[in-house]
Amino acid sequence: MREKILFYIEKNSRIGLSELSAMLDMEEAAVMNELEAMEQEGIICGYHTLINWDKAGAEKVTALIEVRVTPQRGMGFDKVAERIYNYPEVTSVYLISGGFDLMVTLEGQTLREISQFVSDKLSALDQVLSTKTNFILKKYKDHGTVMAAPSKDERIMMA
Repeated sequence: MREKILFYIEKNSRIGLSELSAMLDMEEAAVMNELEAMEQEGIICGYHTLINWDKAGAEKVTALIEVRVTPQRGMGFDKVAERIYNYPEVTSVYLISGGFDLMVTLEGQTLREISQFVSDKLSALDQVLSTKTNFILKKYKDHGTVMAAPSKDERIMMA
C-alpha cells in the first residue's frame, strides 16, 4: 500500500486526498494516516513544484558541479557533503561513482555568480581536490516531466 501511495504522489504531489483514496480503493482517513506516518518516518521528505523558469521569464542558471574530494577518516564523504549542502545556493548533493566523488547542483542568477561560488566557496574547502562545472543550457525533461515543446511533424502531405 505504501509503495502505491508513494508512486502516485511522486508523479503528482498535488493530487487530492479524495482522488488518491479512490485510486487506492481506501478510506481517506487511512490514506491520510499513512501519509502522515511516512512524513514522520522521513520517507516523504518534502513536496516540490517543478517550474519552467524559461517560460516564466526569470533569469536562472543551473549548474552541475562534479567534485573530487578527500574523504575524512572515519566519516567518509558524509562530512564533506554536509559542508557543501549547507550552502543556500546548493540545491542537491549526490555521492556518485566514476571519476568524481560528488555531484553538486547549484542555482544562481548568472554564470558569473555560479563561477564565483565554485571558486570562492567550493574550491576553497580543504577536502576539495578538483571541480568540473557543467552549465545546463536547456532542460528537455526534468523529474520525469517533459519540459521541451513537442516537435512538430514537418513532412509535406502527399495526395
